[in-house]
Amino acid sequence: MKQYNISRHNSFYCVGLSYQKAEAHIRGKFSLPETNQASILETIRIENIGDGALIISTCNRTEIYGFAQRPCQFIKLLCDYSNGTAEEFQKVAYIHENKDAISHLFKVGTGLDSQILGDFEIISQLKKGFKASQKVGLINGFMERLVNAVITASKRIKNETEISSGATSVAFASVQYILKNVKDISEKNILLFGTGKIGRNTCENLVKHTKNNHITLINRTKDKAEKIAGKFDLIVKDYENLTSEIQKTDVLIVATGAQCPTVTRKDIHTDKELLILDLSIPENVSRDVMELDTISLVHLDALSQITDETLEKRKSHIPQAEAIINEVKSEFIAWLETRKFAPTIQALKQKLTAMKNAEINFQRKKLNDFDETQAEIITNRIIQKITTQFANHLKDENTTSEESVALIQKVFQLENNSI
Repeated sequence: MKQYNISRHNSFYCVGLSYQKAEAHIRGKFSLPETNQASILETIRIENIGDGALIISTCNRTEIYGFAQRPCQFIKLLCDYSNGTAEEFQKVAYIHENKDAISHLFKVGTGLDSQILGDFEIISQLKKGFKASQKVGLINGFMERLVNAVITASKRIKNETEISSGATSVAFASVQYILKNVKDISEKNILLFGTGKIGRNTCENLVKHTKNNHITLINRTKDKAEKIAGKFDLIVKDYENLTSEIQKTDVLIVATGAQCPTVTRKDIHTDKELLILDLSIPENVSRDVMELDTISLVHLDALSQITDETLEKRKSHIPQAEAIINEVKSEFIAWLETRKFAPTIQALKQKLTAMKNAEINFQRKKLNDFDETQAEIITNRIIQKITTQFANHLKDENTTSEESVALIQKVFQLENNSI
């Protein structure tokens, strides 16, 4: 496999799992809270596993990108700081190396690998992961250039195609499901538990599409719910009232994003039919609620499989999106390819500079009226022209750069510096 001259000692890896093969409860086990992500990054830095790393952990996937001698170094960290095991990971995981890891990140970051096609929420997660890694010094030049290239491709796809047209997201899909499966929804009581990002988006879609005046919000931090409620003139109840509010409701939407269930069978004391939508990873509604005959539980994986005309229309724009990815990725690869001979050009420049300095010292001693300043200007310009000529030669598509680099190193007796 072509290495793309990514690192002197390590390969660039992506290790992870996603909705493609891992069911929600497995993804939940490998979900990484921000504190655990920070611990992994700190371990990578302290143990000097590699000079670059990036973590993405969403409801759809958990992935570690970075440099390592072996991918098992990242896999161990992922298992150590999550509730998943190596055996579970092996059953559903993927490992991409070098060019495949690069291609995978482009696909993920541009929404082509999202659970709902064209959902660009992932790009904010990518930026968030980038900042976290940058904070601890784990973003090198390669990764910065790569992430920026992915962001560029994402922006272009969003602006130049209609792959994100229409309202299709987990939040919108949940409201669609409610509209299709609950009669007289405008007259039903709806309880939204959790007002994070998915909760906020779901709330907006509920207000817009259900025309319901019986929507109640509950959040552990009440003021967050009150901010959203004020915008839409909704009701807010204290977290302590969760059980009593569930008893009154017809539709319960859970979007709490906790690491363990926030709603269990003991919270439900009602004999009437209750539809529960769990929009969280890990699952925040305990499966024991299904033991009650009147309860219907739907997880976001089922919601994400809902296809409609909007989603089908998006699929027609995939070729255009892939063409944009290939264009941006080719530019990145072209930049990356130049890295393999950058050390040789730098070594050549240093060798020529040393030869220049030796000659100037000789002429200074030999000539009484020697103009050292002018000699420096002239020789530096000559060195720049020579190194530029070699660099242009190596960039030429018709050049076998490996052979040329070896020849330059041999002729000028340079150290064999490979990247």
